[in-house]
Amino acid sequence: MKQAALDEVVRFADMFAAMGTESRVRIMQQLLSAHPDGMVVGEIQAALGLSGSNLSHHLDKLRNEGLIEVQREGTYLRCRANVEAL
Repeated sequence: MKQAALDEVVRFADMFAAMGTESRVRIMQQLLSAHPDGMVVGEIQAALGLSGSNLSHHLDKLRNEGLIEVQREGTYLRCRANVEAL
């Protein structure tokens, strides 16, 4: 297998691993249902009942793997599913 293909396999494996928890799948479901507008972090937290620190941890993992995009809007953070990556 060529190196580019191997790199892609590793990238996809990392993306799937990032989705490997119930909370992250639920976050992605929320963001996909709100596509293309996305949701602010407080809306996600209210919908899922996660603590702020727990949600922040999960959002960081999803963002680091390119599954979501996070944009600052004043004092809020808006999260959107990266449908191109999916």
